[in-house]
Amino acid sequence: MENGKADSKPTLQDIMNSAAIQQAQYTAAMKNETGYQTITTFWADMTLAEGYGLDAVRETYQRICKEWRSNYKYFTEFVLVLNHKIWHYHKKNEALAELYNELWQDADTWANDNFTGEAAEYYFNVTD
Repeated sequence: MENGKADSKPTLQDIMNSAAIQQAQYTAAMKNETGYQTITTFWADMTLAEGYGLDAVRETYQRICKEWRSNYKYFTEFVLVLNHKIWHYHKKNEALAELYNELWQDADTWANDNFTGEAAEYYFNVTD
């Protein structure tokens, strides 16, 4: 018990608030550090999934891949998010870091094998 409150699991509202804050922080960091302006809420989507465990992260990954692989700009940003999530959890939560590494490798391989022309150029410029 801390501050007179019983320890409890985060509520859905807590998870949603955290995801929104983290999305804003990610967007600001990307803009400030690289000049890249985010165009999706994939950071928040993955953060929400994390609140429900590794299986939810995998399911969210599959859903995003299914829905957004045809949009090379969105999928490129998704690959960025996966890569940054690896480093976000490195030495903090190795299970999540390892899962994100597996998912990033899968997404990066798919992009390398399937993007051509303008899509490939965009992908390599943004992820370089």
